[in-house]
Amino acid sequence: MILDLFRLDGKVAVITGAGRGIGAASAVALAECGADVVIASRTQGDLDAVAARVAAAGRRTVTVAGDLADLDVLRSLAAAARSEFGRLDIVVNNVGGAIPLPFLDTTPEYLEEAFHFNVTTAHALNLVAVPMMLEQGGGAIINVSSVMGRVAGRGYAAYGAVKAALTHYTELIAKDLAPRIRVNAIAAGSTATSALEIVTSTPELKSMMEDLTPLHRIADPEEIAAGVVYLASAAGAFMTGKVLEIDGGTDIPSLDFDLPDL
Repeated sequence: MILDLFRLDGKVAVITGAGRGIGAASAVALAECGADVVIASRTQGDLDAVAARVAAAGRRTVTVAGDLADLDVLRSLAAAARSEFGRLDIVVNNVGGAIPLPFLDTTPEYLEEAFHFNVTTAHALNLVAVPMMLEQGGGAIINVSSVMGRVAGRGYAAYGAVKAALTHYTELIAKDLAPRIRVNAIAAGSTATSALEIVTSTPELKSMMEDLTPLHRIADPEEIAAGVVYLASAAGAFMTGKVLEIDGGTDIPSLDFDLPDL
């Protein structure tokens, strides 16, 4: 049956930024399809809540609480997968983000920090994960990027630039790792995560985001997670180096900061 292609029985996945939002939804979705998971975020309580949902799906979890800007913490995730499960098949580089700022407030230091948090962290985890994947004959890497990596708007210099970098990084390393490891990205549109709570809790801003999205709503994290399952599973076995756009049809920023001319 076609649904069998989405099964991940016996597979092991590492998901970063998995305490809430897209990362948490992805961990639970992968578990519901049969995978055991290593999940990481800053807050242990959030991880415990996700682990309980994974257990309810009948799968096992290893939790790692720490600052995911610390590359040593990132590298430890592959070691945790090996120690607990003896293998690693799937990596979901979900951690990232950067607060939009006016151009003159976007310092070089802030841009470097954003690049580190969105791109360098993914590369650090991939470097230690790939040898483990090759031991199993292959695997799948999914980098969670953003629609802002391909559309332009005022205030997004840092966020848009680093998400564009993550997207092109995906395309580049897909060439390096083919044919045994597939690498794809998801360009997510506005999604109802904790990072957007300050927006979604403000009726005017929430209405703006909905109005500027052709489907006139904000995505649920589970809708992005469904894309993660597709790219991680045999259902997406003939995809690599591609960007899956799950963005409600967005072709302009869904949040306009109305920044004035300089």
